Amino acid sequence: MVFQNDDKNSEASSSSHVLNLPRETTPLLNSKSLHQSSQFKTFANVFIAIVGAGVLGLPYTFKRTGYATGTLTVFAVAYFTQHCMMLLVKTRRKLESLNGFSKINSFGDLGFVVAGPIGRSSVDIMIVLSQAGFCVSYLIFVSNTLVNIFNFTSPSNPTTPNILGLSAKTFYIWACFPFQLGLNSIPTLTHLAPLSIFADVVDLGAMGVVMVEEVIIYLNSSPVLQAFGGFSAFFYGIGVAVYSFEGIGMVLPIETEMENKNKFGKVLGITIAFIAIMFASFGIFGYFAFGDETKDIITTNLGQGWLSSVVQLGLCLNLFFTFPIMMNPVYEVFERMFCEGMYSLWVRWVTVLVVSLVALCVPNFADFLSLVGSSVCIVLGFVLPALFHLMVYRNELGWIGWVKDGALVVFGALLAISGTWSSLLEILGAKA
Repeated sequence: MVFQNDDKNSEASSSSHVLNLPRETTPLLNSKSLHQSSQFKTFANVFIAIVGAGVLGLPYTFKRTGYATGTLTVFAVAYFTQHCMMLLVKTRRKLESLNGFSKINSFGDLGFVVAGPIGRSSVDIMIVLSQAGFCVSYLIFVSNTLVNIFNFTSPSNPTTPNILGLSAKTFYIWACFPFQLGLNSIPTLTHLAPLSIFADVVDLGAMGVVMVEEVIIYLNSSPVLQAFGGFSAFFYGIGVAVYSFEGIGMVLPIETEMENKNKFGKVLGITIAFIAIMFASFGIFGYFAFGDETKDIITTNLGQGWLSSVVQLGLCLNLFFTFPIMMNPVYEVFERMFCEGMYSLWVRWVTVLVVSLVALCVPNFADFLSLVGSSVCIVLGFVLPALFHLMVYRNELGWIGWVKDGALVVFGALLAISGTWSSLLEILGAKA
């Protein structure tokens, strides 16, 4: 274990101090140090940190896994997400209770204190891959949704027309590219941060509209439904569920901001349970309404009405503006690695280009959610918190504690490997 104190390792303090920018460690509903968060604001912070575009892929996932398997998977992932978030909090509290330790502000800080540069690098790599993966999924969603709205295909005309010699999806991704270069060039994103809150409001509104439409459709139809899918679909469902619950990087700063920290575990548990019920309901309603016709982005099942178009355009808009905010932790890591922590325009532009090129190569929104969830989010959300907790508490844990943490590390790694392989087969099969 590596111990960090203010005198010896001030230069290795949180990377969030390198630039005065909003980070993955900055609560979206921020409070001044003199006015810490109430329980309700903490609930809102956790909710905003977790709920995002991933929920729109849950109905398609329930189609693949079956509604019973999908529901059980959502609640199982919710339980382990809450458990691992609390492992991080307990590990931070343990280290800060020892004399000579500096304030641990972020997941990266914790990794450095526990395991030195390797610990920080492990967290940094996972955060880069997960945040960039989120942004790839945003571009896939935006492009596929715009194709659905403006280049609608029907059974009589299933071929999507080309635009300026490019496929419609490719055209819309490249159309976003110059605007994203501009947005991602902004050195400070303080003025864009409120758009993250706007994004979640739009997400909730879209979910409400979609769920009402789904209930109406279900009452007027009787699609064939399955309760359980195949074994391979199980790993697929875990990947999408883990992606949907990803928010581990926010838990430490949110707990720091809470006024009554003794109640953080209770508030976190209530919030995660509420989100799990909401996610499971959304997945079930979507699958029950459309059955085997459920698409990877559920809003595209709503057809071509004005209400559907408004909802889809609203979602596209909020993801478009959320893109530079989600990419900011990636720039933080790359600029620290290649530019000594200084702002670098070329690093940002090259990164946006790479993310856009990856989005061009992925055909299916939900398939990519499963890949990111399986390959990165399981390691970031389950394996590393359990490993850090085990390293810090290794002399105090009984055999039951060792088994719990060890099982999370081992089974998390196995799920990451098997789920990644399964998701890659799905993506490559779809492209073929």
